[in-house]
Amino acid sequence: VQLQASGGGLVQAGDSLRLSCIASGRIYSMGWFRQAPGKEREFLTAITLYSGVTRSADSVKGRFTISRDISKNTVYLQMNSLKPEDTGVYYCAADHTALTSTPSERYYWGLGTHVTVSS
Repeated sequence: VQLQASGGGLVQAGDSLRLSCIASGRIYSMGWFRQAPGKEREFLTAITLYSGVTRSADSVKGRFTISRDISKNTVYLQMNSLKPEDTGVYYCAADHTALTSTPSERYYWGLGTHVTVSS
């Protein structure tokens, strides 16, 4: 399975941005991780494709929303009220089981899309 993420860019604090990730094959769950400069990759949110069940890190609840379009094998990350600390590389991940909060080499990973939030 290959993942292709898109939608990153340079925005100002308070702006919104939507990321997309397309999976090339059948997958059980997809989600998003973020790696800020000099920091470890952190879990943001994930969704089970067929049930639509989601879970998110406390740091993004209320601001970031994950959704999916099963027909397109695509998940979206709607990011609102962006802050400078949201700056980083956003990675799409997928697995044949539920994603956990810990990045795993077992997961499928996209190449990442850069998000820069200026103050």
